[in-house]
Amino acid sequence: MSRTAARPTGSRASADRLARLLNLVPYLLARPGIEIAEAAGDLGVTERQLREDLELLWVCGLPGYGPGDLIDMAFDGDRVTITYDAGIDRPLRLTPDEALALVVALRMLAETPGVANRDAVERALAKIENAAGDTVGAPVAVRLPGDSERVEALRAAVEGGRALRITYYTAARDETTERIVDPLRMLMVGGRAYVEAWCRRAEAVRLFRADRIDAVTELDEPVAVPPQARPSDLTGGVFRPSADLPLITLRIGRRERWITEYYPCERVEAGEGDHWLVSLRVTDLGWARRFVLGLGPEVTVVAPAQLAEQVRAQALAALDAYATPPADDPAGPAGAIASDGDDVHAKPSPVVDGSGLAVAVPAPGVATGVSGSAGPAGDPDGR
Repeated sequence: MSRTAARPTGSRASADRLARLLNLVPYLLARPGIEIAEAAGDLGVTERQLREDLELLWVCGLPGYGPGDLIDMAFDGDRVTITYDAGIDRPLRLTPDEALALVVALRMLAETPGVANRDAVERALAKIENAAGDTVGAPVAVRLPGDSERVEALRAAVEGGRALRITYYTAARDETTERIVDPLRMLMVGGRAYVEAWCRRAEAVRLFRADRIDAVTELDEPVAVPPQARPSDLTGGVFRPSADLPLITLRIGRRERWITEYYPCERVEAGEGDHWLVSLRVTDLGWARRFVLGLGPEVTVVAPAQLAEQVRAQALAALDAYATPPADDPAGPAGAIASDGDDVHAKPSPVVDGSGLAVAVPAPGVATGVSGSAGPAGDPDGR
């Protein structure tokens, strides 16, 4: 078994095409007999793409999907005319459930950081609520996950166009730093709010997760974003694997195969028995070390050797901690039999393979510095 990970782009392409099709019918209704080349130029697509869209429109329409239900058109050489629009030009009438769903969606959109034109969203929401009347008068509260007060404060600061001093926790390195940043925008990715900003400390554009900003102060100076700073393309997610990032290879058992579904893997190959060899990019080896130590005994570091040595060193340090209990601790050394009344059990110990390269470390009860999930391959925020 071997595969190479690829980012899906079908959903984005489908959404773009849907928007184009919804715009195409009223456009053609207002221009009967228009040349296909002229229409393609107005709509910003190629003639081939427009012809494919017209072929798709031919099978779109009302339930029943028979004669008189589907959109119809007539061609005269290179000219096209809509002869039946299947009622798409009639005013939209929403059922109470549809109106309520649309209002909730618009309220959520208005709360989402990074929306380019919130005024347009709020105007559309006001029109729908006014038209629906008491239908959507039920008390519906829409709140995004996370610290809504912190997100609202950050959004206000970003819209104010001022530089910010933030205290930020970087999970990939398990450290807290203070930075001055010049915000570019707020956005929502994967259900989390981020501030994208020019970081004066890193001298580059960085993403800062809102829930990891421990403190924020709005400075009395305008943002000073340099000309080279550009917003990142996040259509594929926050983490963007690249060839300059460290590549690690793990041997995983059946119970750890979830790694290949949660993290973007460059290569997955069948190994001996039920084991797989998995290669993936990470933001740094420090994150990879904590990641491996937080997994079970069916995970072995194959490469690089530096990561294997780091895992081995921290595992040995954990063994030393087990072997030297505090003076007032009645429990014995690592692996000793401990008795709690009638309950007799063996204390668990990490196991280290002394071969030097491949290190398998089960870590039940061992403090590894892992606190929750840092996100895919380290969630490279605030580097």
